[in-house]
Amino acid sequence: MNTVSVRSLLVRGMLAGLAAGCLALLVAYLLGEPSVDKAIGFEEAHSHGDHGVELVSRTLQSTAGLATGVLVYGVALGGIAALAFCVALGRIGRTGPRATAALLSLGGLLVVYVVPFLKYPANPPSVGDPDTIGKRTALYFLMIALSVLLGVAAIFLGRALAPRLGTWWAGVVAVAAFVLMAGVAYAVLPVVDEVPADFPATVLWRFRLAALAIQCVLWAGFGLLFGHLAERLLVHRAGPDRSAQSLAEPVS
Repeated sequence: MNTVSVRSLLVRGMLAGLAAGCLALLVAYLLGEPSVDKAIGFEEAHSHGDHGVELVSRTLQSTAGLATGVLVYGVALGGIAALAFCVALGRIGRTGPRATAALLSLGGLLVVYVVPFLKYPANPPSVGDPDTIGKRTALYFLMIALSVLLGVAAIFLGRALAPRLGTWWAGVVAVAAFVLMAGVAYAVLPVVDEVPADFPATVLWRFRLAALAIQCVLWAGFGLLFGHLAERLLVHRAGPDRSAQSLAEPVS
C-alpha cells in the first residue's frame, strides 16, 4: 500500500468518524442528557453552599459543548482506526476491506472501551469524590493501555499458534489468554466505588447504559461506513482484472 492510498484511507476514516459521530451525538442527546440532568438535580438538592459563578451554562453544555466533544472524538477515532486498518488489511486472515473494517471496529470497541468500562464504568455528575478525580482518571487510562497491549499480544499469540493449531483453535487460545490476563488486571488494579448511598440506582443504570450505547453506535457506524468507503477505493484502484483475493494480501 503506497503513501497515496494511506492518505486517502486516512481522509475517508476521518469522514466516516465524523458521520458516525453525528449518529452517536443523537444517541447521546436522546439517551444520555436526561440522566445527566437528573444527576445534576440530585447534586443540587444535596448541596449546601454556593457553587460560584457558572462559567458555561447547562444549555450550552448539552448542545454545542456536547456536539463539539462527540464530533471531535469521532474524527480522531476515525483517523486512528484508519491507520490501524492500513496495518491490519491482509493480516487478519483472507478478509477484504469490508470484513477487515468490521473486525477492526468490533475489536476496537471491546478492547478500547468495553473491557475498561467493565472495571471502571462511566459515572454521571455528582458521583465521585472531587479530590480523587486525578487518581480515577489515571486508573481508567491505565486500564485502557493494559487492554490495548493485551489485545495486541493476543493477536501475535494467535498468529504464532496458527501454523500448529489452525486458525480456529489459535484464535480460541488467544481470546482465552486475553480474558485471563484482563481478569488478572481487574484483580490487581484497585476498586473505585464512590457512588453515594442514596443516589438513584435507575439514573446510574440508565447513564451507564447510554454511555455504552453511544460507543456501540460510534464504532458500529464507523465500521460500516469506513468499510464501504475503503472497499470502493481499493477495489477501484485494483482495477477490474485484479481478484478480490489479492486485496487481502499483507500490505508492506
